Amino acid sequence: MIHQAGAMPLPAACLFDLDGLLLDTEPLHAQAWREAARRFSLMLSEGDLLGLRGRRRVDCLAQVREWIELRSGGPAPSDADLLAVQQPIARRLMPGAPPVEGAPDLVASCQALGVPMAMVTSSTSEAVALKCEPHPWLRAIHLRVMGDDPELTMGKPAPDPFLLAARRLGVPARECWAFEDSPAGARSAVTAGCRVHVLVAPGLACKDYPEGVRCWRTLRDVKL
Repeated sequence: MIHQAGAMPLPAACLFDLDGLLLDTEPLHAQAWREAARRFSLMLSEGDLLGLRGRRRVDCLAQVREWIELRSGGPAPSDADLLAVQQPIARRLMPGAPPVEGAPDLVASCQALGVPMAMVTSSTSEAVALKCEPHPWLRAIHLRVMGDDPELTMGKPAPDPFLLAARRLGVPARECWAFEDSPAGARSAVTAGCRVHVLVAPGLACKDYPEGVRCWRTLRDVKL
């Protein structure tokens, strides 16, 4: 079910994914992985790319290397060799990512109402800086749990990223609203006990996400 506008009690905090939720980077990530895999004779399908969505770079690397080895008939490249191809493509593309519709207004609403915020992303700190630099409105989110956080044991879909963000904010995860667009991220937030709002990603439907999430077609409909 796709939910429409309607005010709800204020959460203890709002925990935002970055890629595909605040910034429209997911098509650019897909392009970077597709082009990099092609250099190693692997053609990634749309289903493959959806499977990478929301996951840490280290987890994506392991998955793509496994696919290369299984499907191309040759040895998998090292992490360093694959990154040497993928990262320049990603760095070229990411600064051009626009905000997701309604995201700046939602962040501004949290700020105006005094609702604490955290960014909970699988991207590395270097990648987050690159993506966020053109978007001053994202500076309102001071607390950031990123994919290379030294305290992070496991990334999405494990609950660790959202639990860590809630702990650092000093609030129970069950009293937080988590905003996600990927099935992996939604599973992470649900398992952490958050109240989960999903911006349904292109090519997916609400049934593709865990039970109990609230699904939205646009962040403009989300009211605090």
